[in-house]
Amino acid sequence: MPSQAAATSTANAAAPSRAVASRQFGRYQLLRLLGKSERSMAWLVNDPQVGRDEVLMLPRMQPHGAAAVQQWLQRVRKASRLDHPHLAPPVELGVHEGWPFVVYELGDSATLLDRIGSKGLAAQEAASLTAQMLQALAFAHDAGLAHRDVQAFAVLVSDKGQVRVMGCELSCLHPASIEVAGYDPSLRAQQQASEADVLHLGVLMHHILTGQPALDETDTAKVAQRLPPLGREIVRLPFNTPRPVPEALRVIINRATDRQERQRYRNARTLGRALEGWLQVDSGNQGGPLALLLDRMRIVGVLPASPGAAERAARLAMMDKNRTDELAAVLLDDIALAFELLRAVNTAQLRGGQVSGNGPVLTVRRAIAMLGLDGVRRVALALREWPGPLADGAAAELQRAMGRARRAGRAAVALRPPGYDGEVVYLVALLQNLGRLVVQYHLPDEALQIGRLMQSASNEQGQGEEPGMSEEAAAMAVLGVDLEAIASAVARWWGFDDSVLHMMRRHSTAAGVRLPESDHESLRISASCANEAIDALALPAARVAHALQSVAQRYARVLNLSLRDLQAALQPGLQSEPWPGAGTQRLAAAPMPTDDAIDPARASA
Repeated sequence: MPSQAAATSTANAAAPSRAVASRQFGRYQLLRLLGKSERSMAWLVNDPQVGRDEVLMLPRMQPHGAAAVQQWLQRVRKASRLDHPHLAPPVELGVHEGWPFVVYELGDSATLLDRIGSKGLAAQEAASLTAQMLQALAFAHDAGLAHRDVQAFAVLVSDKGQVRVMGCELSCLHPASIEVAGYDPSLRAQQQASEADVLHLGVLMHHILTGQPALDETDTAKVAQRLPPLGREIVRLPFNTPRPVPEALRVIINRATDRQERQRYRNARTLGRALEGWLQVDSGNQGGPLALLLDRMRIVGVLPASPGAAERAARLAMMDKNRTDELAAVLLDDIALAFELLRAVNTAQLRGGQVSGNGPVLTVRRAIAMLGLDGVRRVALALREWPGPLADGAAAELQRAMGRARRAGRAAVALRPPGYDGEVVYLVALLQNLGRLVVQYHLPDEALQIGRLMQSASNEQGQGEEPGMSEEAAAMAVLGVDLEAIASAVARWWGFDDSVLHMMRRHSTAAGVRLPESDHESLRISASCANEAIDALALPAARVAHALQSVAQRYARVLNLSLRDLQAALQPGLQSEPWPGAGTQRLAAAPMPTDDAIDPARASA
C-alpha cells in the first residue's frame, strides 16, 4: 500500500516525474496521487507491460478477510459490466497484498480535478460535463447500483470534453454503507445511496464553477455530512464567481444543495433534465423543453377543448350570422378554443397576407370575421377532446389552472382603465397564464414538481415555515427555463410580435409599478394585477388578506385602485359572463371571496 508520506511528496511535485516516483504497487509504478477522499483514492500509474500511463483506484479501507475482498470484487465486477459511454470500463480488476484495486485507461484525458483549476470552468462547459456525469449515474442507478463516492478525481475528461466516470461501487465497503453482517442490499439503502450521489454531485458543481471546493473541503461526502439535516452549514453559489453564471443555472445548482432537504433533486435524471434543458435554451439550439413542447403541440394541440365546448361552438358556427356574439362568448369561455383561433389568424403565413400592416389579432370577434363561420367550425372540431392524453389527476389540475386563468381574465376586465376593449384585456390576462397552462398539459409531472417546490413547509423545529421557491425559480430548477420563456416561444410560433410578448410578461413583483407610457403597458398592468390577485387567493387562508392588501397597494396609483375595488373585481358573480360590460369599471364593495370562488366548476358555470 502506498505510504502517506509518499503520497504527499508526489502530490506536491510540480509535475509527474518517474525519477522521483519510486514506489510500486504490484507491477504498477506509482507516479502521482490524483486525489483522495475518506472512501477512495486514485493514483496515476505506469504499466510497464503495455508501456502507458493509467489510473489506479482503490478503497481507503482495506477489506477485513477474504470474504470481504470477494464481496468487494463482486460489487465492483457487477458495476464494471455496465455499458455506458460516460462510465469508464476497467482494464483490470484484482487484489494485491490484500488490497483490491481497479485500473482504468487514461488515454487523452485528465481528471476533472486537474481541469477545474483555480477559476473554475465556464457555465456552458460546467453544465455539459455535469450533464454527462448525471447520464452515467442515472444509468447505474437504474441498474440497482450507486457510485457512492462522487469526487472530482474520479471523473476523466477528454480533450474533446467527453466524460468518463470511474470508481462506481468502489467504496462499497466504507462504514457508512456497510452493516456489521455485510453490505445492505435493501431497496431503501440503494435509494439512499442514489440520492447521496446526486447530492455529492451538487456539491461538486460548486467546485466546478467557482474553482474552490465548497466549505473549503475537497471531499464531497464530508461536505454533504455538514449540510442539513445532519449539519447546519449552507452551500450556495456565491455571486462573485470568477466567471459569470446565468441565473437559471444558478437556481439549478443551488437547488441541488438546498438547505431544505425536501427541495433538493432526488434522482439523477431530474437534475440531468434541468441541466440539459438549460443547455439547449442557453445555446439557442433546436432542442430542450421548448422544442419538446412545440413538437407536442403540433401533435396534440396547445390545450384540449373543455368538455362539450367544441361541439357547441361548431353548432353555433353552422347557424346564421346573427349568432356571432353568442359564438364569441362561447369561444372566449373556452381557453383552448380562444387560443386556437388566435393561433390560426396570427401565423406567419396569414399575417404576411391579410393581416400584414394591421398588427396582431387579439380579439375573438376579429378572428371570427377573418376565418368565417366555416373556418371557426373547422378550428373547433380539430381540437383534441378533453382531457387529451392526461390522466384523471393531471386533468383535474389543468381544469383548476384554466379556472384560475378565466377568473383572472374577468377580474382584469373589471380593473381595466376606461376606454380599453374588455375582450383584449381578458385575452391578455389569459395569455399571461400561457406558460403555466402549456406545462400543465404537456409536462404534468414537471408541473407537479414545480408546484411542490413552491409550497412552504414547517421547519425542522416546528416553529414557523420554510418558504418555497418562487414560480420562476421552481420552473428553472425543474426545466432549466422559466414559464415566461416557454410562453414567449409559443407566442412567437403563433406569429405574435414583440408588443404582444411584452403584454404577456407579468409585471415583476420585485419591482415597483410605474404609470404606463403606452396602451400596451396599460393592458399589461391591468392583467398583471388581476393575475397577482388570483394567485393571492390560492395562498393559505391565513395569508390571503395580507396578500390582497399588498396587491392593492402595488397597483393603487396606476389603476386608481383600493382594496375594496380589488375585492369587488374578484366577486364570483363576475363569472356569469366572459367579461363584464364596458360600463362596469368599479363595483360595490363586497365580502372577501373564499377559495370556493375560484373553483373551476363554478368558473365555467
